[in-house]
Amino acid sequence: MTARRGTAYWLLGPGLLWLIVFFVLPMAFMFSVSLYEGSLDTDYQMTWHWENYSDALSTYDTQFIRSFIYAGIATLLCLVIAYPLSYAIAFKAGKWRTVMLLAVIAPFFTTYLIRTYAWQTILSNDSFVVHGLDAVGLTTDGRVLKTPGAVIAGLTYNVLPFMILPIYASLEQMDERLIEAARDLYSNARTAFLKVTLPISAPGVVAGVLLTFIPAVGDYVNASFLGSTNQSMIGNVIQGEYLVTKQYQTAAALSFIMMALILAAVIIYIRFAGSESLMGEEEETAR
Repeated sequence: MTARRGTAYWLLGPGLLWLIVFFVLPMAFMFSVSLYEGSLDTDYQMTWHWENYSDALSTYDTQFIRSFIYAGIATLLCLVIAYPLSYAIAFKAGKWRTVMLLAVIAPFFTTYLIRTYAWQTILSNDSFVVHGLDAVGLTTDGRVLKTPGAVIAGLTYNVLPFMILPIYASLEQMDERLIEAARDLYSNARTAFLKVTLPISAPGVVAGVLLTFIPAVGDYVNASFLGSTNQSMIGNVIQGEYLVTKQYQTAAALSFIMMALILAAVIIYIRFAGSESLMGEEEETAR
């Protein structure tokens, strides 16, 4: 038993060391920076200046709210798009399943910046997409770029695969005989879906929502390329404080506030739609 425990610790060692060196220590350093006062040009020193947090939150509360709204809408759109697509790939694709999965992950073959630049071209004022949207009255003065819709569209596109893959994984592992059993017990297609398929796939939905919402909140690339200053998110503010104004303590405080808010949102979400309760529903349904 002692030897087995020693082996387990040795196997955990490299991963723990990696986390300590590249996560814990940088986070501790960033936390200390958030309590500095002054600027690099004047007297920049550690003074345990906790007011950096309250000042940052009160100054950039609009960007925080906007980030959560944009990320929430993008996550909802991803769920609406991803679930039917994942269902089709898992149950209806047949021999085309591999091709469809490849199409889902194909965007990852190019960098995030290139994909976002492509959306600049797609949503440019003279593109056929904008002309079509303008014809049905879905544009702002004949343009889509530099609007909230453009930012949300870019966010949705870039995080969509993170919603599709977990849902597909949950559906693909489901025993189709459960649906047949529900139909044998006189359930129609709608009832079988709500009582069997949806509860079993719920853990994938939970994972997909987390995997899409968290990176979307902190994103700054889409707002930079597809939006304007009126659509800036908290990620843009942090980038500007770090790289432009050199207010490192403000940027560090904003980063920790954002992490705290995301953590609170995740805890609340898991509390009401957590994977443990959903797994319980799945086991009950299976029985």
